[in-house]
Amino acid sequence: MELQTERLTLRHPTRDDLGPLFEIMSNPAAMRFWSTLPHASIEVTRPWLERMIANNQSEGHQFLILLDDRIVGEVGSWRPPDFGFILHPDFWGQGIATEAARAVISHIFAVTDTSDLQADVDPRNAASLHVLARLGFVETGRAANTFLLGEQWCDSIYLALPRPHVPL
Repeated sequence: MELQTERLTLRHPTRDDLGPLFEIMSNPAAMRFWSTLPHASIEVTRPWLERMIANNQSEGHQFLILLDDRIVGEVGSWRPPDFGFILHPDFWGQGIATEAARAVISHIFAVTDTSDLQADVDPRNAASLHVLARLGFVETGRAANTFLLGEQWCDSIYLALPRPHVPL
C-alpha cells in the first residue's frame, strides 16, 4: 500500500526498513514524548517493526513517511481509532507531519468505519498538539500519571477527530 502527497511517499513498512527506523527510535529527541524510552539497540526496534508489519496485515494502518526516498518518520493507526506519528528531529518544523497525517487520515476514514480518530499526547509536546489542532483534533480530556517512562510519570491530553460527514 502506498499513498502520495505533494512531497511525500507514504508506504507500509518492510523488514528492510529496520535500520532507518532504529535511527528514529533511538534518537532521544524524537522519543522525548513517545510512550517508550529511546531504543537502546536495533534488537529493541526489530520486534516493534515485526509487530507493525503483522498488524498492517490485519487491522493496522501504519505508514512510513519518505521524503526524497529517505524514511523520516511513521504515521497512522495501530488499531483504529488510535492515531499517532513520530518524525526524525532533522525534519521537524517543515510541515511534514501535517502533510503525511492528512493523507493517512483520509485513507483511514475511506477504508474503515471508525467514527473518529483519537490521540493521546503528553501535554509538554506542544509541537504535536499544534499539528493535531491543525488537523482538526479537539481536546476531549486530560489525565495525570497515565504512563511511566523510565522513572518519570507522564500525563496525557486526549484528543479526537470525528469522521467527516459527507452530505447525501
